[in-house]
Amino acid sequence: MTTWLAALRELQDRSVPAVLVTVAEIQGSTPREAGARMVYTADQQYDTIGGGHLEWRAAQIARAMLEGDAAQLPAQRRLERIALGPSLGQCCGGVVFLSFERVDAIGVWKELENHWRSGTDVWRALPLDSAEPVQLYETDGEACDLSGPDNGLHATLFRDVRKTYVTRDAYGRRWLLDLCRAHQPQVVLFGAGHVGAAIVKVLANLPCRVLWVDEREDMFPEQLSPQITVEATDVPNAAVDMAEPGAYYLVMTHSHALDQQLTERILKRDAAHGDVGWFGLIGSYTKRKQFEHRLADRGFTQEQLNRMTCPIGIPGIYGKEPSSIAIAVVAQLMQLWELRLIQPQHQPARNKFPPALATHLLDGRG
Repeated sequence: MTTWLAALRELQDRSVPAVLVTVAEIQGSTPREAGARMVYTADQQYDTIGGGHLEWRAAQIARAMLEGDAAQLPAQRRLERIALGPSLGQCCGGVVFLSFERVDAIGVWKELENHWRSGTDVWRALPLDSAEPVQLYETDGEACDLSGPDNGLHATLFRDVRKTYVTRDAYGRRWLLDLCRAHQPQVVLFGAGHVGAAIVKVLANLPCRVLWVDEREDMFPEQLSPQITVEATDVPNAAVDMAEPGAYYLVMTHSHALDQQLTERILKRDAAHGDVGWFGLIGSYTKRKQFEHRLADRGFTQEQLNRMTCPIGIPGIYGKEPSSIAIAVVAQLMQLWELRLIQPQHQPARNKFPPALATHLLDGRG
């Protein structure tokens, strides 16, 4: 599925008018959280805010805006309250407040994309009672464009709340303060073969950033999602040191010898700095035992070797097709990321996937 930001960039390149719909606030049980977004054009939609009749109603409003006079405020900005009760045919029972924003100009999307690529959270400040342009604010409340006007938005409005919401400025005007979280965390994937490509295809639709590394430049697709960065290099080992603290490593190159070199480099970094979030190596139990024996001869302790997850993937998915392996591995990463959310902030997720689950996997992937 094309994400809302990628869709806006593509639509604006083709000068196609669109409406960005944002879940501004929620009350009670709702399909999606505040900050969920989707994009409508006259005949297409991208991403989702929960499906069902909620999106059907959102589509009605958005397309009416596209048919209206773009010079009038109702055709540019709207905030709608939608109850998810029997009248809408949904049984959630909650209330969703949707922000509708007509997008015709380039605006802040490229800058926003740059923030996401760098892993930096940023706020979009959208005035709801005027057609003034959107502004970006850092998480400490400082405007990214320091030359911009004073909008009456105090820094505490950004620092004290960590979710998208509607508020008023010092002059009583309504604003949507939309927290755009960066793609986190970073996944460093070594190998652009069939399995690596299948994994990247799935990760491209998830909130993470990928550093994709291979020696063979011609193996990478020409068009990739904005959160995917390609590193075509003759020295893939060096990419281990390029990774951010807390990164998640996946090793699946075309060469077992290179896999071993990368394994050694990753475990050395973890031993020296303790900042490897997780390390997964594609392969069978036989491959794992071979690597453990060789690395033990090089001085690695069993505790250090236990930081390597091999085989990889959640239990119960035994197919060896690239797409099957991709689903199993990405599901494993998502479980690790869920654990990461309940750990103290700024600490790498040092969870090793539970061995009891790994024993269910087939002995033969890689």
